[in-house]
Amino acid sequence: MSRVGTGAWRGWREATEEALYGPSGFYRGPEGPAGHFRTSVHASSLFAAAVARLLCRVDEALGRPAELAFVDMAAGRGELVTGVLAALPAEVASRARGYAVERADRPAVLDHRIEWLSRPPKGITGLLFANEWLDNVPVEVAEVDATGVPRVVLVRDDDGAERLGEPVGGAEAEWLRRWWPLASEEMPSDDVPSHGMPFEGARAEIGLPRDTAWAGAVASLDRGLAVAVDYAHFAAARPPFGTLTGFREGRETAPVPDGSCDITAHVALDACALPGGRVVTQRAALRALGVSGARPALSLAATDPTAYVRALAGAGEAAELTAAGGLGDFGWLLQPVGIPNPTIDGLLADDPPADDPPADGLLVDVPDHEEQ
Repeated sequence: MSRVGTGAWRGWREATEEALYGPSGFYRGPEGPAGHFRTSVHASSLFAAAVARLLCRVDEALGRPAELAFVDMAAGRGELVTGVLAALPAEVASRARGYAVERADRPAVLDHRIEWLSRPPKGITGLLFANEWLDNVPVEVAEVDATGVPRVVLVRDDDGAERLGEPVGGAEAEWLRRWWPLASEEMPSDDVPSHGMPFEGARAEIGLPRDTAWAGAVASLDRGLAVAVDYAHFAAARPPFGTLTGFREGRETAPVPDGSCDITAHVALDACALPGGRVVTQRAALRALGVSGARPALSLAATDPTAYVRALAGAGEAAELTAAGGLGDFGWLLQPVGIPNPTIDGLLADDPPADDPPADGLLVDVPDHEEQ
């Protein structure tokens, strides 16, 4: 992996942008994200199959349009869009059109029917799905100084050393005040919980660029559903020292913006959500889409050992996707566009019997502790 560090001091947003997406950036490497970390997409084909079922439910809610789009944001090497299209029933697949949105070059082996774009297509009807995209949208980092003032953190891009810069101002200060208060005068109103006064060294990632990026992605939909999946935190329990970190070859590492590692931070999904949006856990979403970690009946081992082993392996993969303390705790931000909000309740409902009419919506009503 070539390094892009110059020894310059810059804000984390600018340094990360160059380190991840510049000409020699981390995401330009031939191995792609799968070479360094394991997402739900790489963990099991059950994930793509579940997203395909969600796309079918969106299709029903939209009245089965002549062209049904599936947009894979931050597509990596196109693994999710490929899996989703392959898992669709023939009738839906005949109307489906796949888009992969990624800043790296198109893989040579990708199905020619999948359109490769650097930005989401405009005016589409269907499902836009962003799995672990927003955590890689670069953001500034703020830290409280000895006088209680939040300041922009500067980083030296060749070794990751940090120092404090100017006080946070403008729209970024407004974002902190509303979503992640770090100064006593920024203590939230009654509708945003607080956990004590800020202290020297308290940190926050300023999520404004992610809010803007998500709003832009949602705006590309004419009608349908946009979903953002990521590790997240919420106003009631922001991490006091932030979450900025790095990953390289499957291991967490210090974040150094020199192009040698991924740089990521958890997402304030509550700040990203637009009116009508809703957040549930991945565990609740996938279970409602038919992904269960339940073990197969032991009697199957006696009657069909091969099927039992196959079902047992699938149960293990499903358990990883829905595990507490792991992928199951990820947030799914669901944002309907041009369809009535009540239909979101049927999108994740269990499949009705074949002789029943389609569910009147998209998502089942999940338990309160699974909904943020």
